[in-house]
Amino acid sequence: MVKRLLFLLITIVPLAAFASDGSETDFLQRTVNFIIFAAIVYYLLADKIKAAFAERSQSIQAELDKVQDTLKESEQKVENAKAELENAKRLAREIIDGANADIESIKNQIAQSVEQDIANMQKHFDEKVEVETRKAKKEVVAEILEELLNSDTASLSQDELANIVLRKVA
Repeated sequence: MVKRLLFLLITIVPLAAFASDGSETDFLQRTVNFIIFAAIVYYLLADKIKAAFAERSQSIQAELDKVQDTLKESEQKVENAKAELENAKRLAREIIDGANADIESIKNQIAQSVEQDIANMQKHFDEKVEVETRKAKKEVVAEILEELLNSDTASLSQDELANIVLRKVA
């Protein structure tokens, strides 16, 4: 870049010097002074400017690397989140399937328990009916016998007494 600038100045300065109309100007001296000043400034500041630009470019590269690292971390977090989401969905399906199986098992247990309770209640009812029937028969027989035994006028034979009891009970 500097070489091009110097080449451009070296080619333009003589043209400007010889293009004058003959009047005295100090353009040539000013141009030479400017070139010398630019060369001195370049000599003194070139390393610092190069270092500043190199440092700036390194800091920009460091920032870019940091942003890329952050981007990679974010992408990794997204992938981890997706994996966790899939695991959560799978776990939810397993929980739902387990709950449905438990519900079905509980339904079956309740149905068996209810059937058993109904069977027990039916059995107790049948036993109660049988006990009450026996009790009623005994009361009827006792009543009839009481009537027969208390009445003096009625004399019955054993066969007649058995027939009366059988008719009352039946």
